[in-house]
Amino acid sequence: MARGNLLRRLMLVLVIFLALCGSPAWVQASNPYTFYDLDTLGGSSSYALGINASGQVVGVSYLAGNASYHAFIYPGPGGSMQDLGTLGGSSSYASGINASGQVVGYSYLAGNASIRAFLYPYPGGPMQDLGTGAGFPCGINDSGQVVGAFGAKAFLYPYPGGPMQDLGTLGGTNSTARGINASGQVVGEAFTAGNASYHAFLYPGPGGSMQDLGTLGGLSSANGINASGQVVGWSETGSGSLHHAFIYPGPGGSMQDLGTLGGGYTSMAYGINASGQVVGYSSTGTGSHAFLYANGQMQDLNGLVDLPAGVSLSFAYGINDEGWIVGKTSSGHAFLLTPIPGSLLLLGSGLLGLVGWRRFRKA
Repeated sequence: MARGNLLRRLMLVLVIFLALCGSPAWVQASNPYTFYDLDTLGGSSSYALGINASGQVVGVSYLAGNASYHAFIYPGPGGSMQDLGTLGGSSSYASGINASGQVVGYSYLAGNASIRAFLYPYPGGPMQDLGTGAGFPCGINDSGQVVGAFGAKAFLYPYPGGPMQDLGTLGGTNSTARGINASGQVVGEAFTAGNASYHAFLYPGPGGSMQDLGTLGGLSSANGINASGQVVGWSETGSGSLHHAFIYPGPGGSMQDLGTLGGGYTSMAYGINASGQVVGYSSTGTGSHAFLYANGQMQDLNGLVDLPAGVSLSFAYGINDEGWIVGKTSSGHAFLLTPIPGSLLLLGSGLLGLVGWRRFRKA
């Protein structure tokens, strides 16, 4: 016990020394993440699009032959991808999951003549038609509030029972809701007056009205929001120019450019957790690379994990509060990254963070 305490004290001294004396951008005892290839439902590709607090992952995968695709859930390390089926048609797509295991997405009905929004209560099911018409759900919070697009407008649907709420626009005709937090704050994009442009928006909740979050110079869209009201997405840096990932810190703040992984390329942010860690992708000279943005610095996730030969992480679509990250690899498979307990990261001169000190939970 005494020796263990001494080792911990020596590590703490080393951390403080490096932080005060100006550490490299990232210093680590070993790569801090474990990689899981989630495979597919028999087809050539799959995408992991959402993850909840327990590490349950949802997304979409092609079936054998690639003629159709189905929503899936992956219960966590040690499990396997499970097909959630459809509402009678050939294909379905899962986009979000909450802490209770409620999955939302869309599915074709029998005959593939129309598309309906669904909710799948995992485990057990079955897939339920939300009865909202041709809606495209994008997210669900722990209270069961579902957001997405119905027709041409962003909607908020309090499951079960509704009624569906039209969130309006920023003066134009169309809008889409893409994310919602536990407080019922909603983000997405909406056309402005005259439909000449669309901007990222924040809907503050019942009784409020859609707020324009502005841009970095051109079009903009918001994809995710955390419990503190921090918003992430992308914006053009000038009219018709390259788009960059952004973070909006909340009321009274302004949109901040997160940059790229280098050079005159593009980036996009998809998810943010309670700690303010942001994930997304940045294009590079060698293709799209998944990134993690934390403590003011964007880092290529490919440099933080041991990967199979020939595989790279192309897109990161979600991150939970435990730091688990999901996305898609260059080989076309959904992936999950879990922090290795005790792995140490030093971020920037004088800024430090610890990844995985808490024992991660099994799904």
